[in-house]
Amino acid sequence: MKDKTNNMTQLLSRRNFLIGASAITLSGCVSTNPNMRPAADVTPAKTAAKAAVPPMYEALPYEDFPIPAVDVSKVPQKYWRTEVDYFTDEKPGTVIVDTPNKYLYHVLKNGRAMRYGIGVGRDGYAWSGHAIIAYKRKWPRWTPPDEMVARQPALEPYSIKNGGMGPGLKNPLGSRALYIHKDGRDTIYRIHGSPEAWTIGKAVSSGCIRMLNQDVIHLYDNVRDGSKIVVIPDPKGSLSISA
Repeated sequence: MKDKTNNMTQLLSRRNFLIGASAITLSGCVSTNPNMRPAADVTPAKTAAKAAVPPMYEALPYEDFPIPAVDVSKVPQKYWRTEVDYFTDEKPGTVIVDTPNKYLYHVLKNGRAMRYGIGVGRDGYAWSGHAIIAYKRKWPRWTPPDEMVARQPALEPYSIKNGGMGPGLKNPLGSRALYIHKDGRDTIYRIHGSPEAWTIGKAVSSGCIRMLNQDVIHLYDNVRDGSKIVVIPDPKGSLSISA
């Protein structure tokens, strides 16, 4: 299996990252459904049969908040974490988000990359460009921007004035979050974990990049603060906020 990045710089749009709210704790990484509830409250009914769980997606009982095994029957195998051939001009350590194909690549040496399946923003919330992963957080708090609370009053208990939502399995940012900055300022966009396995490979969130909790932990452990991130736009149409 080979994945190629062709003329990446031509795919990237030429406008500056849109700077949203100024507080670095804000994030809009949730469903665009106006009746949205925190992640664990919208889990669909479990199916009777489950696929065998590979070791990389087994439960993580020793986390601060024990993480259950991934129900891999809800994730097409092509989106499971795997190391692949990947030819790019970007340096090792770069994170590349292939929005159209719903993959995230962490570039390794010798033409290789670690590939992860992701969920991305819906049309109108999708985004693209160059930036950096400024810093990372384990089990982060989630504080929706006031604009989001105004659109979705059910989020009022987690508003800025109420201190946001504490870490845990119901937190929309999941087990880890990587914070994306442009020109020294927070873009409000994140790479983050999610227990909603059925959303991987789909466009479901308000612009952020969601991963399985086990995958975002693996990425967190291997990506350094300050790493470059490149987000390839979806040719079907996306909100471009890059230079």
